[in-house]
Amino acid sequence: MRYITPALTLLLAASVFTGSANADETRSVAITAEDAKITAVLKSELIADKQTKARQINVETRNGVVQLNGFIDSPAAKVEAGRIAASANGVKSVKNNLQVRTDDRSAGTVMDDAGITAKVNAALAGDSRTSALRIDVEAHDGEVQLSGFAKNAAEKTAAAELAAKVAGVKSVKNSLSIR
Repeated sequence: MRYITPALTLLLAASVFTGSANADETRSVAITAEDAKITAVLKSELIADKQTKARQINVETRNGVVQLNGFIDSPAAKVEAGRIAASANGVKSVKNNLQVRTDDRSAGTVMDDAGITAKVNAALAGDSRTSALRIDVEAHDGEVQLSGFAKNAAEKTAAAELAAKVAGVKSVKNSLSIR
């Protein structure tokens, strides 16, 4: 098991505070730092594991609840990522939203997905009903996955509606959790 140094933990915790100051008023610094530490340790463990491809997996932690999001190559990698997350210290529960995609994609498709991701992010940032800083967007063959944490059901619904309106989006999987 690899460990995160105290300096790296503080750096990661500090990066959490670059978002909206009002968004997390009720969260203590200790909880926010612990969540950042859990996320960093899990990413490190996913990097070290030969079965999981950490670059395909987005890890988010809030109050000890871990979300695994993204598109991965195999069912075994999904199971392994969930196992790693569940066994980490401080993790209360795991929401494994990973989606298995085994098809080969052309460079053009990858570029199209990058464009879709950017357009959905821009739509979220440009709408006062959503906080783009708390919502992660990933696209695969036009299928968009929204993950992260919404402040309420209205924000979760608005994010899905905005994403669905973006040109090139075929479907939206809304994996946002309400905090």
